[in-house]
Amino acid sequence: MARRVAAAGIFAALALVCSYVESFIPFHFGVPGIKLGLANIVVVTALYFLPVPEVCFVMFLKILISGLLFGNLMSLIYSFAGGILSLAVMMILNKTGWFSVLGVSAAGGVCHNIGQIAAAMLVTGVPVIAYYLPVLMGAGILTGCLIGLVSGRILKILKDHFSFSNS
Repeated sequence: MARRVAAAGIFAALALVCSYVESFIPFHFGVPGIKLGLANIVVVTALYFLPVPEVCFVMFLKILISGLLFGNLMSLIYSFAGGILSLAVMMILNKTGWFSVLGVSAAGGVCHNIGQIAAAMLVTGVPVIAYYLPVLMGAGILTGCLIGLVSGRILKILKDHFSFSNS
């Protein structure tokens, strides 16, 4: 148990470091709201390496602390909405065993954007924000695939060196 808690703390710290590093990367497509999501590499990796409660802890801390440090109240609301939906879908897809890390991550990227748009529509009361969803979904697929590729490589290394899994 102590080993899992320590691992969750390390994953949460790594996610915050990734968020911090990403804040310095000038990554702009000319479309607001699109970012690499480097910290999601840590969350996807944790999904396959830690039990569900610890993965939820990592995601919650990543969103809360990075939102407080690098965002604002609105970004926290949107990030929590996207993060909760994304993590729920990724956990379900992971449990089925039918999808690769890349597929799970890509679905997570798309669902994160769906959650954010749904939250934005609720907060602003402006339903036309939904027209922005196809652009965000395309970005979610692309970044989700990149994150899935990197996470898959990291998982291979971790599983070769550590004896416990996400059970």
